[in-house]
Amino acid sequence: MEAPADIRPHDGRFISGKHYFACRVYFEDTDFSGIVYHANYLRYMERARSDMLRLLDMDQGAAYDSGEGVYAVVDLTMKYILPAKLNDDLVIISTVEKLRAASVVIDQTIMRGSDLITSASVQAAFLTPAGRPRRQPKAWTKAFSSVMDQTDRK
Repeated sequence: MEAPADIRPHDGRFISGKHYFACRVYFEDTDFSGIVYHANYLRYMERARSDMLRLLDMDQGAAYDSGEGVYAVVDLTMKYILPAKLNDDLVIISTVEKLRAASVVIDQTIMRGSDLITSASVQAAFLTPAGRPRRQPKAWTKAFSSVMDQTDRK
């Protein structure tokens, strides 16, 4: 699985139901040896998921401010395969895998060209401002369903 060559940093887009988000590894992302510090992969994936929600017209800030709710990560499985290094161009590919009434599972991979760097499965629950599970807004589940329907699952 390789990302399109014309995706630029912070230029997220959907292609066949998958969300692609590019980023570059900066000095601040690395440890003393020039390898990405393990927790920073989570930051890259969070940025990609946030961009995916933005492109799907899901305004988490407005939903929280109105008292409706917000997503919170409740489960995360991650596998580190290859190290990313200073100045690497990475692409995070996010795919909506499961959609439930109050949660969504998004699989994410971080690629450097055709090399798989990291993979993860993230479950986010929709919570009230008080932290209780709540059904996701119907427009949001419809948006997630629309990209799931477009995904070519090989």
